[in-house]
Amino acid sequence: MAGGGAGLSLRIDLPRGRIGPGKIALLEAIDGEGSISAAGRALGMSYRRAWDLVDATNRLVGTPVVTATPGGHRGGGAALTEAGRALVADYRAIEAAAREAAAPRLALLLRRSEG
Repeated sequence: MAGGGAGLSLRIDLPRGRIGPGKIALLEAIDGEGSISAAGRALGMSYRRAWDLVDATNRLVGTPVVTATPGGHRGGGAALTEAGRALVADYRAIEAAAREAAAPRLALLLRRSEG
């Protein structure tokens, strides 16, 4: 982990698939950028890869997490749906709780690994 500390990376297995830091980062980037292509660029991925992750997340949740308007002379855009915002909020809350619960053990592992 950067900075020499111990960290925690969370992936949640759901009946239809897995949600983890990559899909959540993409949803947050879409929310910030207002576009799937701009979010993909910001994260160093192609539009196709970004769209595939959005599609996989839609199937995972069972409802759209992003609404997209097609491009054209006025340009397109994308925004998180209520389900998308709830998914990000739930993931971040679970992640924070897991970090808090794991902090003492992570500190112990770090001390042991430092000798």
